[in-house]
Amino acid sequence: MTTQGVAVPPVGIDDIRAARELLAGVVSVTPVAGSRTLSDLCGGPVWFKCENLQRTGSFKIRGAYTRIARLSDVDRARGVVAASAGNHAQGVALAARLLGIEATVFMPVGAALPKVGATRGYGATVQLAGETVDGSIAAAREFATLTGAVFVHPFDHPDVIAGQGTVGLEILEQVPDVRTVLVGTGGGGLLGGVAAAIKAQRPDVHVVGVQAEGAAAWPDSLSAGEPRSLAAMRTIADGIAVGRPGDITFPQVAALVDDMITVDDDALSRALLHCLERAKLVVEPAGVAGVAALLEHPRRFATPAVAVLSGGNVDPLVLLHVIQHGMATAKRYLALRVRVSDRPGALAELLVQIGSHGANVLDVAHSRISGALSLGEVDVDVTLETRGPQHCAELVNALRTAGHTVGEIADGVPGGW
Repeated sequence: MTTQGVAVPPVGIDDIRAARELLAGVVSVTPVAGSRTLSDLCGGPVWFKCENLQRTGSFKIRGAYTRIARLSDVDRARGVVAASAGNHAQGVALAARLLGIEATVFMPVGAALPKVGATRGYGATVQLAGETVDGSIAAAREFATLTGAVFVHPFDHPDVIAGQGTVGLEILEQVPDVRTVLVGTGGGGLLGGVAAAIKAQRPDVHVVGVQAEGAAAWPDSLSAGEPRSLAAMRTIADGIAVGRPGDITFPQVAALVDDMITVDDDALSRALLHCLERAKLVVEPAGVAGVAALLEHPRRFATPAVAVLSGGNVDPLVLLHVIQHGMATAKRYLALRVRVSDRPGALAELLVQIGSHGANVLDVAHSRISGALSLGEVDVDVTLETRGPQHCAELVNALRTAGHTVGEIADGVPGGW
């Protein structure tokens, strides 16, 4: 993806090393965790860089502290203002508290309540404004103009990029033979910083940005050679839902990053479920973008590969929804419409057949009203918990062998008769 004629990246390896010195004793050197399942799938070692275990639950404290710590005494006295869906908010709030500076944070009106509560818990004043992070940024900039507070951008500042880039320094030390690094990408601060840290020392390493398909501003922007804005966004990954690359992050990413790919919400759901079940790690949807890319394209990337788990701050209600969605897309849930005879005991016989094949019935409904039904027939809708795609296929085949007409229901719409 790197093209000739791109401007020199604003942030280099020396900036990132200086940020690391500044962050010593403030942030954690987060661990890397090996994934046996993904290693088998991808044909070589796969590691997770666990920034979900960082202070405040994400990598954002690195850039926020670097930016705020470098303010002059005059600027510190004016206080800071920021905008975020949650992770940058918490990073700014904690950094400001550690440095004794007043902080105000604007968050989207739909921001997850745990993230709002955590930001307030770190001592910041929280104001809700805008439907997306872009709307919150506009409100924060207006606040800065009115009050004189210093605006701390979530990604588009050299100090922020340098702070986030310290993740890349750690990756090279922890996995020195790494060949691919995958980074979930919104505005590009983390991706640009990690790329700078890695490419300066190991230019052979393939650095890949991963965007949510419903909020992917980077592919078109890179094709156009300049930042382009999205007209609308829709994704479960609120942490990387950014409608336009930054003016500073754009040349950084364009010059250094090798590839930019997208993953849809189904893939993100499956990746989150994978991290919970197989790695025992709680990661938010934005944080599993790299894992989703590996699951979707297991042989595309050279190994050893490192996927950055950028954050673990997820609303429990969102987590519940995503788990359920992930199980459905992974065929752990199966909804069927089965046609049986309208006679006493027919429903019981059907449920016995289902149970004998190891599926757990979660819900049952039946209807005699359908133009497709013959006299004496009933449609039975059953929602089942299964062991996966192969088990689903075996169950459907068994029911059809037993003489039933079986259709799978997707999004409540029967199909496959």
